[in-house]
Amino acid sequence: MAPFLGELNKESFVALLKNLIGESKYVQNNPPELIPEEDRIVKHLLEVLLPFSTTTGGGPLIINHVAYKPNRGNLIVEYPGTEPNKILSFVGMHMDVVTANPSDWEFDPFSLSIDGDKLRGRGTTDCLGHVALVAELMKKLGETKPKLQSTVVAVFIASEENSSIPGVGVDALVKDGLLDKLKHGPLFWIDTADKQPCIGTGGMIPWKIHVTGKLFHSGLAHKAINPLELAMEALKEIQSRFYKDFPPHPKEKVYGFATPSTMKPTQWSYPGGGINQIPAECTISGDVRLTPFYSVSDVLKKLQEYVEDLNQNIEVLDSRGPVSKYVLPDENLRGRYVFNELRCCSDNIQTKFCR
Repeated sequence: MAPFLGELNKESFVALLKNLIGESKYVQNNPPELIPEEDRIVKHLLEVLLPFSTTTGGGPLIINHVAYKPNRGNLIVEYPGTEPNKILSFVGMHMDVVTANPSDWEFDPFSLSIDGDKLRGRGTTDCLGHVALVAELMKKLGETKPKLQSTVVAVFIASEENSSIPGVGVDALVKDGLLDKLKHGPLFWIDTADKQPCIGTGGMIPWKIHVTGKLFHSGLAHKAINPLELAMEALKEIQSRFYKDFPPHPKEKVYGFATPSTMKPTQWSYPGGGINQIPAECTISGDVRLTPFYSVSDVLKKLQEYVEDLNQNIEVLDSRGPVSKYVLPDENLRGRYVFNELRCCSDNIQTKFCR
């Protein structure tokens, strides 16, 4: 393709990226506080691509804007090839970003700035820079109209950074069969949080442990089941079992993985209350990052087994101090924890080798 397309138009790329980074404040993904509006990004992509599309009659690009939630669209762009059964696709350029606190940055994260050869701003590497790059590729195809055997498809997706609101991004596109034809050729997942080439990453399994104890005044701790203590001890045991069953794999060094598979907490919540009150429940959330040398189904099965076993044998967990306990026999009460949201995130589509 290089002989037909030439080099990247840097001025055009930077101009588009500037527009995209300028929207990054509004595409931060951390529900329920921050729900991204990916159509803000789509708007800029359409301004670049529509002039070379069948929609306007200005070119060969076939553009499909697919939204399952208001203001949260995906964009599928296709450049037709000459052979019906040959296809090449670029998927995973996501139009949402992780959160950024401006007070933690030395420059404004929500506007593009240039420092020498560095482009700075939230999303330059994950993943609005990739969005701009692939959009420029599709624009160039629409402009130059090279005769290619393979159809080239770019899929810009919503809702990659957080899976708590399902049915928005690539999961919905797959469910509706809109990506089925991509199976007939090579698919490149274009998403990396760094600057060097990356041919894939580990997959993600989000999880929640909801822990139930017994509410009571903290001055009479012997009458309570403290869900915070129970959650910490249970998670420690679950993590220990995970790392025993899924230790670092020898092939991870061969393929240059920076880290082995991990299982850890990232968020903690409880219903609230006074500092002198032991709460009745709490929730710990986190994820499993799994390298492709282990089976996702095996991990899901094991995690559920850990929880079921510990629920049956909750007495074996370490307690904290002389009155800390997870069972109140006189009241026939037992602490309990349940895995929720134990499922594969869209990231698992990209479970490949990383180097």
